[in-house]
Amino acid sequence: MQGTIDGFNYGAVTPVAAYLMAVLGGALGLRCTTRSLRTEDSWKPGWLGLGATSIGSGIWTMHFIAMIGFQVEEAPVSYDIPTTVLSLVVAIVMVGVGIFVVGYRGATRATLITAGTVTGLGVAAMHYIGMAGMRLNGELHYETVTVVLSVVIAVVAATAALWAAVSIHGFLPSLGASLVMGIAVTGMHYTGMAAISVHLQGGSGGHAGGGSPTSIMFPMLLGPAVFLVLAGVVVMFDPLLVLGEGEWDRPEAGKAERSAPPRPVWPPAYDEPPARHPAVPPQGPPAQSRPPAQGQGQRPRSPYDW
Repeated sequence: MQGTIDGFNYGAVTPVAAYLMAVLGGALGLRCTTRSLRTEDSWKPGWLGLGATSIGSGIWTMHFIAMIGFQVEEAPVSYDIPTTVLSLVVAIVMVGVGIFVVGYRGATRATLITAGTVTGLGVAAMHYIGMAGMRLNGELHYETVTVVLSVVIAVVAATAALWAAVSIHGFLPSLGASLVMGIAVTGMHYTGMAAISVHLQGGSGGHAGGGSPTSIMFPMLLGPAVFLVLAGVVVMFDPLLVLGEGEWDRPEAGKAERSAPPRPVWPPAYDEPPARHPAVPPQGPPAQSRPPAQGQGQRPRSPYDW
């Protein structure tokens, strides 16, 4: 028996909320990766790790917020907790591989293709591992062509995100890149969901193993959501990421300017009095004095002079 699938049980609420979480994770990840390129080597792994965890948590949160709106009308849906947690770990680790590769090797074509492929396959693996953790009274079947399309979208989106992480600077460009990345990641999720069909087994209506969607999803989503908020606070209070202009964007240039010797100023300033130089004696023999001429330089004689 074919099950009836409804991927939008709560209307537009779950797709919009899922998209916003993907954008938030992407924006934080891009800014943290940008910050790692402008910091000392001792702090670089920390910023790259924070960026990878932000992107991975954002994608995972997007996936399971969207899954809250998924239901099969003939059978209740629940989730296996260990498999669901495994999907989160896979997302963070695989995104971290790509982030660290481009963070240390740069955005060359070969590096982007390699890191983007690994990260995209990791994102797709997160999606399908999460789907494997679904428990219901039936079997999930996938259409091969649509699955391949979803993987291609994941690889392209991951490559574009990694390129943006090391090539786009400034708050507004990073925000625009994260909006586009959110569309790509969310589109990948719903493309993968379009490949699903459910074949029910035996009687319908029985309760599947594991917990109910609401009892599992909300507590599990709370952890990544709190992490994203804390990561946002770290980014907000970092002056380089807040300003994004001037000397904060050019630390090496500013350091070089501060260490360069002072350049002479022309014309010179005359704030101080000129130095006094000793008088130079005239060259040659001294001039001989001549007696004054008659009538010059003498007082006329008086009749009272003796």
